[in-house]
Amino acid sequence: MLKFIGKRLLWMIPSLFAVSFLAFVLIQLPPGDYVTTYIATLAASNEVVDQNTAAQLRERFGLDDPMLVQYGKWMWGILSRGDFGISFEWQQPVSGLIWERMALTLVLAIASLLATWAIALPIGVYSAVKKYSIGDYAFTAFSFFGLSVPSFLLALVLMYVAAVEFGADVGGLFSQEYETAPWSIAKMVDLMTHIWLPVTILAVSSTASLIRVMRANMLDELPKPYVTTARAKGLSEFRLLTKYPMRIALNPFISTIAWLLPNLISGSVVVAIVLNLPTAAPLLLQALMAQDMYLAGAFVLLICALTLIGSLISDILLAMVDPRIRLE
Repeated sequence: MLKFIGKRLLWMIPSLFAVSFLAFVLIQLPPGDYVTTYIATLAASNEVVDQNTAAQLRERFGLDDPMLVQYGKWMWGILSRGDFGISFEWQQPVSGLIWERMALTLVLAIASLLATWAIALPIGVYSAVKKYSIGDYAFTAFSFFGLSVPSFLLALVLMYVAAVEFGADVGGLFSQEYETAPWSIAKMVDLMTHIWLPVTILAVSSTASLIRVMRANMLDELPKPYVTTARAKGLSEFRLLTKYPMRIALNPFISTIAWLLPNLISGSVVVAIVLNLPTAAPLLLQALMAQDMYLAGAFVLLICALTLIGSLISDILLAMVDPRIRLE
């Protein structure tokens, strides 16, 4: 196990370098640069920037350097000082912009993951054991509903219901008085009172898909001879299900760790904008639109790191849970 983990950690290093370089190149592929975007924004408000000012801005931000030089300086700053550069648009260190948003994003992602598992696991098992029952049909209808309804539409509906029918404070993760306040127990409690709405919205589609996967896997395992043998030996139905078929059917749940964390960061942009969440997705979108390469590159690098770490955790847990899987 330690040898496997060591190999995977070593492979992460060239993978991160490769992805960071590709992300840096892709961010700069659109015509122009941040200064071009900045000038266009000023022009929209009837402000004119002359060529000398634009040249000074490019020199100040280092945009006149070749792309490889810019990438080298950026990576050297990360490796030597943990410095992700300065955001062009915000004129602040990138690390100061991303860490709090990444922390809130991870809290939201983990809460959504736990909610997804807590709902999808028992429902999927029930639907397989009680195949073609009224409950199975009801949960199947819920699954199709969750898969078909867009997350942003569900967000708008739930926001309306929560605000109009229950008078709840919707939008954002904190009340107004806690948005800029330092972390405290009261701020954490306020976070818990607001996080239920985005967790519900983000968990619905994931839960719907995992219910179908869990049901299908359980239906594959239940007719197998080892289940019949265990039942013939007198095992209770609950112990039989949890010890044998459910353990094998858990594979897709564990595998979701590899893609769910980065997907919740990069794939929930619309929901985060609708709910006004101070998470990574809206800031990443804004950085990409403004061609703020250091800010966007830092987010892409962190998403890649989360993907690799999630894949490693998934592989380790799969080897522990499923005896058919070996790490060699």
